[in-house]
Amino acid sequence: MTTVVTTASATAPQPAVPRWVVLVAIWTVLIAVPFWLPLLGGYTALAGRVLVFGLAAMGLNMLLGFTGVLSFGHAAYFGLGAYGAGLTLRYLVHSTPLAMLAGTLLGGLAGTLFGLLIVRRRGVYFAMCTIAFGQLWYYLAYSWNDFTGGFDGLRDFHRAPIGFGPLTLDITSGGDKFYFFLLAIFAAAIGLMGLLVRSPFGHTLRAIRENERRARFLGIPVERQIWLSFSISCFFTALAGTLYALLNNFADPLALHYSLSGYFVVMCVMGGMRTFWGPLVGAAVFVSLQDYISSMTVNWMSFVGAIFVLVVLFFPRGLLGMRQLRGQS
Repeated sequence: MTTVVTTASATAPQPAVPRWVVLVAIWTVLIAVPFWLPLLGGYTALAGRVLVFGLAAMGLNMLLGFTGVLSFGHAAYFGLGAYGAGLTLRYLVHSTPLAMLAGTLLGGLAGTLFGLLIVRRRGVYFAMCTIAFGQLWYYLAYSWNDFTGGFDGLRDFHRAPIGFGPLTLDITSGGDKFYFFLLAIFAAAIGLMGLLVRSPFGHTLRAIRENERRARFLGIPVERQIWLSFSISCFFTALAGTLYALLNNFADPLALHYSLSGYFVVMCVMGGMRTFWGPLVGAAVFVSLQDYISSMTVNWMSFVGAIFVLVVLFFPRGLLGMRQLRGQS
């Protein structure tokens, strides 16, 4: 009897960390970035890039991790968001909120309309269609020199101060103010994304991911749900693209290239694509490695690729996914 009790206690699941503790830890780290990052040799703009690419990867993860559909063309909507914001600031109106709105709508609506054409495709056919669509926008931006700047990118625009009645938020100089502006937009977007993931809509996406045929038998309109997931994912990614343009005061065709879509997928897989915060962790690791290794060699992707292979081999569920697996075992 003693042996049985001992064995049962040894295999008992470990208590999971409360969700609120994880949230407090994550937001404490993000809010305190300007204080602790310089001590590690980093800089605030690097943290801004992590937020931007983290938001884009988390947007893709709604489709990849929660719906189980792979897209290799999300850079198209990221780049359209960047160009939409940049073109608005340069040619239409010098307003940061309107530029963000225009870029988000441009990328999100493009993804919504394109999703209607490919929603019945699956697997490699779906992924190849997304690559082809993304490359159309890449070559358009690359070749339209008079409007987009061609290969040199879109320049001669900059973010404008934001007015709140008598108050004005000056984000033109960058630094800590602009980082907290990015963090506020990131928090609002992630809050909305969290509500969607935990809503009945989010549960239907996970049902489709686990077993599409069974989801059909349950009466779930699979194609419509996948289309909605794709559309919402594109809107979040386009929003990240507008922040990318504001961060750099620049938009280039490489923001539309399929290689950037591959980076987003790497971030999701590295951090844990079936977890909510995994893509942000993957983005932090990827961007930090890129910044550090590229300062020493132009072949930085070889080292990042080797690290990615090691993560896949030893952490097949991603860095955060393995933590959840241990908590459930």
